[in-house]
Order: sequence, then C-alpha cells, then structure tokens
Amino acid sequence: MFYYVSKIVWFFLTPSNLLASILVLGVVCFYSRREGLGKGLVLSATGGIVVAGLSPLGNALILPLEERFPSYHDDGATVAGIVILGGTFDTEATNLRGQMALNETGERVLAIGDLARRYPLARIIYSGGGSEFMPDTTPEATLIEQTVSALGVPASRIEYERRSLNTFENALYSRDIANPQTGEKWLLVTSAFHMARSVGVFRKVGFDVTAYPVDFRTAGWRSLFRPFGFVGEGLRRTDIAAKEWIGLGVYYVTGKSDEFLAAPRLPE
Repeated sequence: MFYYVSKIVWFFLTPSNLLASILVLGVVCFYSRREGLGKGLVLSATGGIVVAGLSPLGNALILPLEERFPSYHDDGATVAGIVILGGTFDTEATNLRGQMALNETGERVLAIGDLARRYPLARIIYSGGGSEFMPDTTPEATLIEQTVSALGVPASRIEYERRSLNTFENALYSRDIANPQTGEKWLLVTSAFHMARSVGVFRKVGFDVTAYPVDFRTAGWRSLFRPFGFVGEGLRRTDIAAKEWIGLGVYYVTGKSDEFLAAPRLPE
C-alpha cells in the first residue's frame, strides 16, 4: 500500500506537474468568469516555472544532499561486499533492444565494472525489482543479469535481489541476501543525492554500510551561481531534489529511518 500511495501522491506533488496543473486551472478559471483568480493562478504558475526552470533553485535544493557524504576513499580495509541500488534502467527499451538502456542514474551501473575489478573477492549484490505501475514489470536485477557482461563482469559474479519496489525494501531484502557479519565492510552504491535516505534505511534494518556515492549532479557550491540554460533541465533538477527531500521526511515520520538526514559516522 505504501508503494502505491507514494507514487500517486508524488505524481501530484512533483513541482513541474503541480505548476502545470495550476496553470491549467488558471486558464479554466479565466474562461469561467473568474478572471481575477485565473490571472493570479496563471501568473503564479508562470513565475514558478521560470524560477524553477531557469534559476539555480534545483541546485540549491540538491547540493546539501550531495555534500552529505563525501566521495569514497579506500582506507585499505577489506571490502566484504558491495550493494548497488537499482532505478537505472529503461526497462522497455532494454528488453526491446537487447542491450543496456540506462537513464540519468546510469553511473550506478557503471560502478559495477570498476568495483568488480578493484575488489575481486568482494560479493556484489544488485538490488532492484520491477515497477507495479509500468506495463513491463521485469525486475531491474534481471536486466543487469542479462546485460552486465557488456561491462566485462560475468553475470555469475553478481547476486540478484529482484523483489524490492522502494529504498526501504532495497535495504531489507539486500540485508537478507548479504547476511552481513559484525565488522564486515559493505559499500553502498547509489546516487549522491539519494545517499542520506539510503544509509538511513540500511541502518534502520541493521545493515551497516559505507557510502559510495556516484551520479553527482552539481559541481559543488559554484553551482549555486549557475542558472540553467533550458527550462526543462532546471525543472527536472527541482523535481529530483524535491522528491528526495519529501522522501526523507516521509521515511522518518513513518519509521522507515531513525534519522531524517543521515550523516557519516565518526571513527570510534
């Protein structure tokens, strides 16, 4: 139930969808003898689209999330395993074309080849199920199994978690497969902006992980002073950041994480 409710609610709360809805409502009001209200809604929506689409707002929202966990630096400790979170495939295109069709989070998949080479003895778990809202419900883990050889990694090298539909289930089912032991070092690979929520839920289910963030969207604090050249690009960045902040709040309130904004743990 949580999965379905979250998808439906988010569809209407997505900033770009919300602004478009306000714009349409304004036009309807304008032609329904409520000109004052209609003009106000149209002007508000237009202003919101310009600000969210062209200003650095999206970068300002996403940057604190990306800065939460620094890039990973190998400290020489043995890596027992690696968990890569899904959300990277265009399922229909991959099945149709017979090769990887990755979306904008594709760096998560690319990390598999590098990490498999650097840590040849580490276990690798790819966590990703299908989508109940899409016509093609092929689990992402199955798509990786079918195409990962393109990265020079044998499919047999990876363990596949195919049931998860959200980040909390990624953590729960990956923990069951990994069965991590005290003192083991496990790397968690996901987008930098998604790392705080991911680490929080992994800790919640008792799976202590070390962050390995990828897929950075900003160039650091200088991005706060760079407007977007295309409205669609800025709106997309704002949508992604807003979704993550809302997700952090929802996961904390519903008990799926004990930390609103997880942070690296200090050495003991």
